[in-house]
Amino acid sequence: MRASQFFISTQKEAPADADIVSQKLMLRAGFIRKVAAGVYSWMPMGLRSLKKVENIVREEMNRAGAIEMVMPVVQPAGLWQETDRFDSMGAELLRFKDRHDRDFVIQPTSEEVVTDIARAELRSYRALPKNFYQIQTKFRDERRPRFGVMRGREFTMKDAYSFDRSAEDAGKSYDNMFAAYCRIFDRLGLTYRAVAADTGAIGGDRSHEFQVIAETGEDAIVYCPTSDYAANIELAEAVAPAGERPAAAANLVKVHTPKVKTIAELVDFLKVDITATVKAIVVEGEKGEAVLMLLRGDHELNEVKAEKIAGIKKPLTFAAPAVIKDAFGANPGSLGPVGFNGRVIADRTVAKMADFVIGANEDDQHYTGANFGRDCAEPEVADLRNVVVGDVSPCGNGVLDIQRGIEVGHVFYLGTKYSKAMNATFLDEDGKPKHFEMGCYGIGVSRILGAAIEQNYDDKGMIWPDAIAPFSVVICPVGYDRSEGVKAAADQLYADLQGKGVDVIIDDRGERPGAMFADWELIGAPHRITIGDRGLKEGKVEYQHRRDAESTPVAPDAVLAHVLAQLAR
Repeated sequence: MRASQFFISTQKEAPADADIVSQKLMLRAGFIRKVAAGVYSWMPMGLRSLKKVENIVREEMNRAGAIEMVMPVVQPAGLWQETDRFDSMGAELLRFKDRHDRDFVIQPTSEEVVTDIARAELRSYRALPKNFYQIQTKFRDERRPRFGVMRGREFTMKDAYSFDRSAEDAGKSYDNMFAAYCRIFDRLGLTYRAVAADTGAIGGDRSHEFQVIAETGEDAIVYCPTSDYAANIELAEAVAPAGERPAAAANLVKVHTPKVKTIAELVDFLKVDITATVKAIVVEGEKGEAVLMLLRGDHELNEVKAEKIAGIKKPLTFAAPAVIKDAFGANPGSLGPVGFNGRVIADRTVAKMADFVIGANEDDQHYTGANFGRDCAEPEVADLRNVVVGDVSPCGNGVLDIQRGIEVGHVFYLGTKYSKAMNATFLDEDGKPKHFEMGCYGIGVSRILGAAIEQNYDDKGMIWPDAIAPFSVVICPVGYDRSEGVKAAADQLYADLQGKGVDVIIDDRGERPGAMFADWELIGAPHRITIGDRGLKEGKVEYQHRRDAESTPVAPDAVLAHVLAQLAR
């Protein structure tokens, strides 16, 4: 490709409403252009990288035995009503009516459509297993789209759906997809972790997220540096403290704590360690009753874990002030289990505490020296909290650490959640109908580019892994339009690299060296060769990797081999 025949549209400044690095750099480098909130045009430079991601995903999905198809962006509401997701999915599902007043949706995912296909086409166990996938436009009507392609409303996703005879076979399909995803992210050249995850709104009971490691990531990834354990913080188990609960050693004392409403204020007022305090959180039970949850003062409630406890209203709902006042006789900030006759659930850590500080169920009053069994009933015990750095790993082989990540892929075992809802069956070997065991597997194709940038950039611009750079190699001839020697050397190297199948662009625009280098540093081409009159006279050209601080002189007749060796590394 010649730059003069391509479309290069770089900018010195990003728009004022750009939030994060990847969004700013993609807009500045001319990869995307904003059309509306959360909706972008993919410009030629960005589209090249997007297609490279798609190609890697497609190759590995095909290698894993999946079959490509394309399902419609516009889908009839009737299919979504069969699974109740037309109503339950909420405002993110974009609904509309056609001219005949029939309801439709813009697909955010395609479980319903593909299950409809399976029940019509896969009639016998002999047709199984099958795995259908598509790389297709999706739309989710985000309340607050932000972060460019990281959280847009329109995006490109690869979604795949497996159909099997049994749970055992579905587990094999899941493992096959998990392995394919590892190959995909290895080929993309990204640092990532596969972490155990909550299944969320999709459903099912086995799930892993693929997270690209980046300090700007929205997700907290919990892992054990001395083992293979890794999980999303929503799922990571907080292990109970070792040993038995200490015996009570202090008397229960009521203390006047005027205007003290938070744990921080309580610690400051009483001059106690935060680990001696217990915080009270009140949620609604299934019948609307107040349920008291207790956590150590320095721990945070894990809402996903709390919502999964039997008898708790779903989605998790915090009790209204009036409900709290009626149940406890006090307002938030002074609540506790002493004297409360309702349901009490203590986190595992709290269950091992003695002589703790807790609200007294009177405004501006707290107890010190509180103990379960003596001062109030023994609570139910559950894992309620987010883990913290230094917690014992559930694997038993070390302690936990936490890093930030960006979710770019997710694999789910669905079981019969959708096949039962849609009565999707096949005839098994015994001649009886049986519901499909299903899995679904998504990759945020367009999101990967944003995540790759968040992991790979500097103050000059993007730094692409070779596999998904818009161009792997750029030739920067200084004075291309003025020097026959430079032009001849650049054209020859360009032809030689093309002959070797290298994805190369030659910048023949006649730009000043500073402007030309700035463009390609912003765009993030991994390998750059600079050819100039002075260098040619001295018998050298300059090679520089995008991560290198300085260029490396190379003889003109050796530069082809040098670049090929760098590309092979």
